[in-house]
Amino acid sequence: QVQLVESGGGLVQAGGSLRLSCAASGSIFSINAMGWYRQAPGKQRELVASITSGGNTNYGDSVKGRFTISRDDTRNTGYLQMNSLKPEDTAVYYCNAEVQVYSGSFHRRWGQGTQVTVSS
Repeated sequence: QVQLVESGGGLVQAGGSLRLSCAASGSIFSINAMGWYRQAPGKQRELVASITSGGNTNYGDSVKGRFTISRDDTRNTGYLQMNSLKPEDTAVYYCNAEVQVYSGSFHRRWGQGTQVTVSS
């Protein structure tokens, strides 16, 4: 059973920083693409950032230049460094990853989400 667990959310003032972590556990052989998504109340879930197994990154327009996605495959963990936070960044942030287990099968999983609240 593969699980993703996010951590690092919280309350921060505008202009501050937070670092989110996404730890994958289970019989993991490798992790392909990882991504961070967010969903604010009354809005659709949107892509924040993604990173391939080769390290290629992609960012949503609203976070370019402020957020940085990274991964540590030795720890099966992904990260989202969020700087210069704005009130409009307030949302539940979800981690998503495609994981290959030792049996050879692939599994796409979502984490439970972590709340990020930015006060003005």
